Amino acid sequence: MKPSASLSTLVAYPFRIFFLSLAIWALAVVALWVPIISGQLQWPLAWPALVWHQHEMLFGVLNAAIAGFLLTAVCVWTNTERLHGGALLALWLVWLAGRLLATFGQGVPEMIVVGVNLVFLPLVMLDAGWRIRAARQHRHLIVLAVLGLIWAMQAGFLLVSPLRFAEAALLATSLLMMVIGGRITPAFSRNWLQRQGRDAAAVRTIPALERLVIVTLLLVVLAVVTGWPAQLVALLAVLAASTGGVRLLLWRGWLVRAEPLLWILHLSLWWIPVALLLLAGARLGWWPASAWLHAAGVGAMGGLILGVIARVSLGHTGRALVLPGGMAMAFILLHAGAVIRVLTAFTVLPWKAGVVISGLCWVIAFALFVWRYTAILASPRVDGKPG
Repeated sequence: MKPSASLSTLVAYPFRIFFLSLAIWALAVVALWVPIISGQLQWPLAWPALVWHQHEMLFGVLNAAIAGFLLTAVCVWTNTERLHGGALLALWLVWLAGRLLATFGQGVPEMIVVGVNLVFLPLVMLDAGWRIRAARQHRHLIVLAVLGLIWAMQAGFLLVSPLRFAEAALLATSLLMMVIGGRITPAFSRNWLQRQGRDAAAVRTIPALERLVIVTLLLVVLAVVTGWPAQLVALLAVLAASTGGVRLLLWRGWLVRAEPLLWILHLSLWWIPVALLLLAGARLGWWPASAWLHAAGVGAMGGLILGVIARVSLGHTGRALVLPGGMAMAFILLHAGAVIRVLTAFTVLPWKAGVVISGLCWVIAFALFVWRYTAILASPRVDGKPG
């Protein structure tokens, strides 16, 4: 007999309610955006349509992913009791309030909408921060530092300039993905290769290169947000793309191509060097900026989020790391959508057709997650353990 799904189960662990919510929101945002941008739908958004779209893709979806992953991981890192129950529900309601105000808040005072949206990430950082500090695990502070940077970009987006800070926020998100991806992707790949009886040592990491990747990408963030000359931004972007690409080559993602839960991580991270090269070209006037924005936002961020939540949702509910049926197609569709959207930016495809097709790929990918994972996330662990 299957365990019954309930709200108490959803708030038993942070990943449950936030992963399910972010997937639903990810498909809802794009499902709304396509008819809005095509002029077929009017909606009472709190902000202009493009600002709403950028904010909800960058911060609405991303912040839920951060909360679900970080608040789950940090209690494992620090061996502390997880955030759960009423406290977790209250935090989720803050996130939900931000989404509702942004999407239905036309006529609501601006500072209310902005204030509710800006309070969420600091609450997540506060919960994670005290655990890290109490456990004296200072190596995790880099994650909090990058989250602080992302929050500063969100504040700049809402209070100063959506365009400049949207670009900087996406680069700061890429930095976070490089930090988190650098921790989990090679480790998961080695473990899988070892279980297969293959050479796990083939997946290499070089500490100096790991640091260089972070530093170069951080410089790109600072260059964009402070308005450095276009040529310098382009040079730094090429440097960051080169160091990131070498790092990914050393991880030898092709060795794990038989495992979708692994190749999705490698492939998604490869979009970051691609996006940086596209950023360099955009700064030099060679092609539109929308090419790099969608390479990073759809390919890297969307792909990594979908890959991570698919894996974590299995492992933390006591299930074997075997991808449910249809999810490999979800991974393929998401990355196909990224390719189509980037090609649309280059006018290889007609704009409306490219936006509709890429949007449909995104929506179907996250709808497949909701279909296959709702029961997993809303049911007790199969091994009977708490959480």
